[in-house]
Amino acid sequence: MIKVAVFGSNGRMGQEICQAVQQAKDLELVAAVDVTDDRTPVENADVVVDFTHPDAVMDNISWCIEHGIHAVVGTTGFTPAKVDEVRSWLDAKPGVNVLIAPNFSIAAVLMMHFAAKAAPFFESAEVIELHHPRKVDAPSGTAVATARAIAAARSEADCPPMPDATLHETDRARGAVIDGVHVHSVRLQGLFAHQEVVLGNPGEMLTIRDDSFQRTSYMPGILTAIRAVTQRPGLTIGIDELLGL
Repeated sequence: MIKVAVFGSNGRMGQEICQAVQQAKDLELVAAVDVTDDRTPVENADVVVDFTHPDAVMDNISWCIEHGIHAVVGTTGFTPAKVDEVRSWLDAKPGVNVLIAPNFSIAAVLMMHFAAKAAPFFESAEVIELHHPRKVDAPSGTAVATARAIAAARSEADCPPMPDATLHETDRARGAVIDGVHVHSVRLQGLFAHQEVVLGNPGEMLTIRDDSFQRTSYMPGILTAIRAVTQRPGLTIGIDELLGL
């Protein structure tokens, strides 16, 4: 039985995670903590799941590592510098593990995987992510991870720069540029979490799209990560390997 605590338990995602943990026969929810709550009950946990806020997540991870508790993190806003900082904390505390994933949706992980596989075969690739207007970061962590995966795949295949004759641009009309890949963010009432990757060649286009309509879509991936993190030394990024990708 794995003892689980949840940071951000009063949030919409936190509530869903608590319910999923309680329904799992091999997991036990030992603490549900939100921003103003005492962390002391969390010390009984084997694994903490963090779905909080980019401004709070680094302190939460540091606390978990200091207390010898593994962490599964779905909070977004991670930069390479933050990832390196977490890795340095773990190096100083062997035996504690952290898994950070930009997305726990199985469909989203497959979408990113397929996009990276397809990218070297096309002259152009761009990312469009669409979310509800309550999301605090833009672009999403998933979009950033997708852009970096596309760029890495194209670099490995020695692809030339993508064609773009734009000379005059209203600020950000072409979106953010992440490792040479344009990323566009939409914030629209009525949406939940959606992303598409569009890839083009002369005369053809491929669209790879993922749609999450409710938070239950993340639960299988989160539960898989909880069960796996205790056996994955140090820092793990994403759940790709847990799915055999």
